[in-house]
Amino acid sequence: MSKHKSRTVDDAYQDSILLMRQLIAVKSMSGAEEQSASLIESFLRERGVAPQRYLNNVWATGRHYNSTKPSILLNSHHDTVPPVKGWSRDPFEATTDGQRLYGLGSNDAGAALCALAAVFLMMADDEALPFNLIFAASAEEENSGPGGIRALLPQLPPIDCAIVGEPTGMAMAVAERGLLVLDCCAAGRAGHAARDGALNAIDVAMDDIAWLQRYRFRRLSPNLGSVKMTVTCIRAGSVHNVIPDRCEFVVDIRVTDAYTHEEILDVIRSAFKSDVRARSMRLRASGIADNHLFRRAARRLGLRTFGSPTLSDQALLPMPSVKIGPGESARSHGADEYIRLDEVREGLEGYAALLKALAAEVRDDPAWPGTDACTIRTISRS
Repeated sequence: MSKHKSRTVDDAYQDSILLMRQLIAVKSMSGAEEQSASLIESFLRERGVAPQRYLNNVWATGRHYNSTKPSILLNSHHDTVPPVKGWSRDPFEATTDGQRLYGLGSNDAGAALCALAAVFLMMADDEALPFNLIFAASAEEENSGPGGIRALLPQLPPIDCAIVGEPTGMAMAVAERGLLVLDCCAAGRAGHAARDGALNAIDVAMDDIAWLQRYRFRRLSPNLGSVKMTVTCIRAGSVHNVIPDRCEFVVDIRVTDAYTHEEILDVIRSAFKSDVRARSMRLRASGIADNHLFRRAARRLGLRTFGSPTLSDQALLPMPSVKIGPGESARSHGADEYIRLDEVREGLEGYAALLKALAAEVRDDPAWPGTDACTIRTISRS
């Protein structure tokens, strides 16, 4: 890398704020991240890195990348959701008020992305590290699009573990819920509302929905608790005097690592009268073993660990991963989104400390990344 690369936390902090301000100023909604991808490319290239790009995903390795070493991915996303109503300021203008830096994407996940990029610049060329660092700024995270991390993964070198940057208050998510969305259709027989002999599809749907409300999956996840099922949409009928023969409803299921999507689907289909179809089976739950490298590093640093109820690109990663970053999840997708400047610095220092703790754990465990040390997915990803 060039002499301009970040060498201290202060350099990294200035780099993070500069990049975040630039990213806020361009529109980068999911599927339209061309400008933000180009900004990240330029940011890395100006600091002596040779970035690579695939679609709107940007990634880079350190100058001394060594294929004989294990590799850790530093990943976050640069796309945003569209600004909601209620902003009191321009969402595409980075403005500072005291410790708060306002702008669309500042909290989710600009601070984490920019901090990871700066820490990568600060540490990736340290040949004393017992692993490679690979930085990846991914697209289409907010809509789980096909041009995001799924498309990027085959382009990357082999990866052993990943750190996913999302706003967690720098607590470490060691598990994450998956998502299973079901489209259900109850069938009946149409008829006049004043006469007998019809079969109301709404009644059929109500029976199935009542079962959902009563049913409890037996197995509990140590980190994520129980599977959560919620009916979120329903539609039936068109006029008041016709009994409907069709009632459609949608079930949102937040899956834990105690069950596969297939197991949950089988249970529901065996109990339902309605036809049940899964939209997708790819957003799987994850969780790392208690003896995993990341858990040991978290204990070394005294980091709080938790199970995350929200989805991220972690759901699409086939390798062991944790989710951690500056900011608070509750601020995401809201009006007047902001990140505190001290949170950015804490994020930088936290990421650097985590990588150093991981390095210490690797040196203490020469067998890493053996199968036992890297067990993370209790459920395979099909």
